[in-house]
Amino acid sequence: MTTPRIDVVHPRDLTTGDLCLWNELHAQAAPVANPFMSAQFTRSIGRVRSDARVAIVRDGKEPVGYFPYQRGRWGHGRAIGFGVSDCQGAVVRPGVELDPHHLLRACSLSAWEFNHLESSQKAFLPYATGQFTSPFIDLRAGFEPYENHLRGQSRRFLKTAWAQERRMSRDIGPLRFVYDEKDPAALHTLIAWKSAHYRRTGRRDPFTQPWITQLVLQLADVTEPTCAGVLSVLYAADRPVAAHFGLRSRTVFSCWFPSYDRTAGTFSPGRILYLRMIEAAAASGIHVLDFGRGAAAYKDAFKTGDLLVHEGAMRVAGPGAALHWLRREPVRAAHRVVRDHPVLKGAAVRTLEAVGAVRGR
Repeated sequence: MTTPRIDVVHPRDLTTGDLCLWNELHAQAAPVANPFMSAQFTRSIGRVRSDARVAIVRDGKEPVGYFPYQRGRWGHGRAIGFGVSDCQGAVVRPGVELDPHHLLRACSLSAWEFNHLESSQKAFLPYATGQFTSPFIDLRAGFEPYENHLRGQSRRFLKTAWAQERRMSRDIGPLRFVYDEKDPAALHTLIAWKSAHYRRTGRRDPFTQPWITQLVLQLADVTEPTCAGVLSVLYAADRPVAAHFGLRSRTVFSCWFPSYDRTAGTFSPGRILYLRMIEAAAASGIHVLDFGRGAAAYKDAFKTGDLLVHEGAMRVAGPGAALHWLRREPVRAAHRVVRDHPVLKGAAVRTLEAVGAVRGR
């Protein structure tokens, strides 16, 4: 392939042909066709962010790939949906090799930052400065073999979960699980729970940014095969006690926002919700359930393996790239030091909890 022509458009200006080709290329990535890499996710970001862009890579006049991103001041770019997207990179035809420097110049970018780059993104991997596990569940054989795996891995974990389910049903009321709930009130309840959790633990609440709330509410109504919002809710006595909102493609379910009613916390409703959700996802054709980057005890209990995602930034030499390095790398390096040292990490967690306690007063 000769040096490709690259056209830059806002996601709303993608043609029907572009959307069809993007979805076709996305589907070819199965069983790792993550919904965050779909055309629908980028289009949804475009509806809530004016800085969203898509670089259309062409071989002659024919499109052969798409590179979604957000463009900020001084040509500083970020992966599309940076901060909420759990899978990032370009979607290109198999065999097409991107020249990342040519791509960034065509996009008028001095830097492009990512924090959930998937491992198949060979053009950008050399610029990764950190690597993280993203726990997942292999459901290709269905739920029953997975349940047998859990019994062998941690029989106590599964036994306790089912016992808690029976106890919650007895003490609160009959349980009802809805895999794909369409009641907007349930989604607003989940957002309120999640916001309270972020504040309580001293972490930044993404829902204070209007575009993120708008994005989630919008994606709840998306039902495309390559990207659909799925709200799963566990009810007890007809009141929600745990909920989760995620995205799915035909074969991949990406976990996103889980939370629960703290008044029912002694019953571990989140654990029960996940077991029901995993079973329903397997029945609906899901092959991989991706928990996303980040360590958590519940992820370790449920997972069958780990995917890898990467963070870093690619820069094109110049003043804009130097400014980006000065703004981002010292902070990234400090975070890396804290993450890699248990004592520092523990101190950071305690500090966040103290901040959360002050917020909650």
